[in-house]
Amino acid sequence: MHGQEGQIKPLPIKAVQDSIKAPALPKTLVKDTVRTDSVRPDTVPKKPALLLDNIQYKAKDYVKLSQKDQKIYLYNEAEIYYQDTELKAGIIIMDYIKNEVYAGRIKDSVGNYSQLPYFKQGENVVIPDSIRFNFDTQKAVIWNSRTEQQAGLGQLGSDAMKIYAEKTKKENDSVYFLSEGKLTTSKDTIDPDYHIRVRKAKFVPGKKVIAGFSNLYIVNVPTPIALPFAYFPLTEGRTGGIMMPTFGNDPDRGYFLQNAGYYVPINDYVDLTLTGDLYTNGSYGIRGQSVYTKRYRYRGNINFRYENQVVSQKGFDDYSRGTIYNIQISHSQDTKSNPNSRLSASVNLGSSQYFRNSLLQQNLALTQTNNLSSSISYSRTFPAYPSVNMSLTATHNQNTNTNVVDVTLPTLQASMERVFPFAKREGIKKGAIQNINFQYDLNARNSIRTNDEDFLTGKMFNDAKVGARHRIPISTNFKVAKHFSVTMGGNYEDIWTLETYGQRFDPDTQTVVTDTISGFDRFNKYNFSASLGTTLYGTFTFGEDKKFQAIRHVMRPTVSYGYAPSFEQYYDEYLNETTGTVVQYTRFQNTIYGVPSLGKSNALTFSLQNTLEAKVRDKDSTATEPKKIQLLNSFNLSSGYNLEADSLKISPVSISGGTNLLKNKMSLNFGASLDPYAIDNNGRRINTFNSENGGSLFRLTNARANISYKISSKDFEKDGEEEEEEEDPYSGQSY
Repeated sequence: MHGQEGQIKPLPIKAVQDSIKAPALPKTLVKDTVRTDSVRPDTVPKKPALLLDNIQYKAKDYVKLSQKDQKIYLYNEAEIYYQDTELKAGIIIMDYIKNEVYAGRIKDSVGNYSQLPYFKQGENVVIPDSIRFNFDTQKAVIWNSRTEQQAGLGQLGSDAMKIYAEKTKKENDSVYFLSEGKLTTSKDTIDPDYHIRVRKAKFVPGKKVIAGFSNLYIVNVPTPIALPFAYFPLTEGRTGGIMMPTFGNDPDRGYFLQNAGYYVPINDYVDLTLTGDLYTNGSYGIRGQSVYTKRYRYRGNINFRYENQVVSQKGFDDYSRGTIYNIQISHSQDTKSNPNSRLSASVNLGSSQYFRNSLLQQNLALTQTNNLSSSISYSRTFPAYPSVNMSLTATHNQNTNTNVVDVTLPTLQASMERVFPFAKREGIKKGAIQNINFQYDLNARNSIRTNDEDFLTGKMFNDAKVGARHRIPISTNFKVAKHFSVTMGGNYEDIWTLETYGQRFDPDTQTVVTDTISGFDRFNKYNFSASLGTTLYGTFTFGEDKKFQAIRHVMRPTVSYGYAPSFEQYYDEYLNETTGTVVQYTRFQNTIYGVPSLGKSNALTFSLQNTLEAKVRDKDSTATEPKKIQLLNSFNLSSGYNLEADSLKISPVSISGGTNLLKNKMSLNFGASLDPYAIDNNGRRINTFNSENGGSLFRLTNARANISYKISSKDFEKDGEEEEEEEDPYSGQSY
């Protein structure tokens, strides 16, 4: 707040030596040097001075006590405190007989008034040019006062209302009378860009202002807008109010009122905004938005939009009528509110053509939206051993061009932590038995595909697909002969569905007919795998006086075995009379979790991983240890052998590798595929080794290589210092 200079004369203060050394008032007042009067004093006890016992005060320059005037003078940054009353000013004069104070401004070194009084009583704050206040009656006279209040004007008001008055009389804590006042929401209270001038007014802090004749001023120029009396509500916090509409004309729908509504602050956590549009041809729109938040718990908003659209008039060829809608929901939960339970939502669903055909002009920017998607998720953790994580999710994906809507309502996922049934929960697990462990996973889903017209109706569930998958992986690991690592495992799955599909050939139509079979059905599948691996190290030393002191070669060979049986029991056959062939099919075709495998899998795989690194002498003569560099990051070979195949049992040999050069800025990667089998004249593999067909041991089928170089802005920076040269470990040359 800033003050306007008024016609108030500053109090003359003579420069005298202060006889009071400390700001605290002494219990015994210093007597004047005049001799004691011989007249006998009055025996009637005087009223005790309130200020002398309960008030606290201080000043920067001096605190002067005048026994003659029965006043205390405080000068420069003066402050007094009494109960809930606080007063700060350039100068304060306290009359401790009348229990009254006067506060005003003082001039600074350049002659400008500064240190305006700051008067606070309870929650009310007033910043005037000067003030006189009586502690007994609680009444005050204030000149050029400024205060700020919250305006309960809905969206018609903005910011806080600022009140200025040339003269104010404080009747009590809740009533003030103003003379020649200004009411504004402008930043400048004294000289605002706009204000309402009131001759006289009654002001109740935090509640209302009741004024007589009121006139709107813009840039200190009166306007024709005036009222014989006015009422201005003042409230603390959020307030409800009317939202003014916009007016316009639409060539297809006529004149309209748009965005008319009302704002309602329901409580400290939730509010509601209701708006609508109205057109003269009968079209209308209704919108509701609610925002809610609770600190450290959750926050979100709900937005609903509905429009009834009428184009043209009845009887015309271009007349049409329809409804569109859109629903948006957002909800997030603070992670600290409940670490074991969490709910989140992001919803955007409705008519596919809503944003393109909406009456609301603000939606023009969203006309290019081609996809609407939603997700609502609830997750919970049950921490008791074995802990279980569960989540329930509903998703929605809508293509606004094709009007296709895909919904999962819902998806249930549950997983149990890894359990070691033959070992203690804590401590090291040894051997194949103690390392046996298993988990449990559940995934269940209700999948729906529908269209925009049937969405959110009973028809959308006609083609729903429901299924569940139970999965139990089991594994263990152990050492053999101290140097070989063995890993064994298996996986079991049980698939449930509520709908299967039979197939048959219809001789009348000469087509394959698919029959939908409702009811619970299931199939299971399982597999087994094992791997054996070790690590081999080879070191070649050349001597500490050599550039290359040593080279280390690390090899990791692995042999793996995998087995999965054939689940042909879940397959049926029918004869295609048109082609004369027997067709195998499974009734689980087109279900959610796929089909059981047809054919046994029984295969061995081989892999060999290689790395090559060197130990070189450091160029720094003070270094005590040699430097280690990577010569070859990887060089891998892999192949396989299918035990169930009747031919072409050996898989092609796959080769891949890579290394880094030039301070790891350049990367070199390569790969190739070598086939041991020959090909015929048509380019097809035949069950004959390439070496037996007059070729080499392997036939190169493909090869690839790529080089990449990383460049950053730091590569072009010059700090004036010569960079240390580094030698390429391959060429021995500096770069």
